Amino acid sequence: MLTQHLLERFPDQKIVILSGYNLPVYRKEAKRIGARGFISKDVEPDELLHILLTIKNGATHFPREEVFIEELTDGERKVLELVASGVRRREIAEQLFISERTVSNHLQHIFEKLQVSSTVEMITKAIKLGYIAQSSIQRSCERKASCASGSDRS
Repeated sequence: MLTQHLLERFPDQKIVILSGYNLPVYRKEAKRIGARGFISKDVEPDELLHILLTIKNGATHFPREEVFIEELTDGERKVLELVASGVRRREIAEQLFISERTVSNHLQHIFEKLQVSSTVEMITKAIKLGYIAQSSIQRSCERKASCASGSDRS
């Protein structure tokens, strides 16, 4: 990520992320990599100026999380992306060089962390939270003829 590279070279810089994707995962990642703030593009100009001035003066700005999100591990994210792309458990296990039991364990943890009870609900919530992009699911569906199940519908 560009922010990380800039902060490695210029650690004292005050970098703020201005994004049209005001998703909890993106806000959390911006904070993790050292940005001083995360601002939605929906912000009013006066408020934007106020936020930037407070950051200039040493504060940070990260909107409060409305929902607590337990972070997914890298393995859980990979499994989630593959499931959302329509890959079966056996194939996921083969691609990630893990057992099917480990795939099932990852899915169980994802269900618990996202507080969902079905695969459709998991994928829908993962899109809303920013873990996976809907466009990546649509591209996967375009490559397969098996998306008639509805996961490619808006």
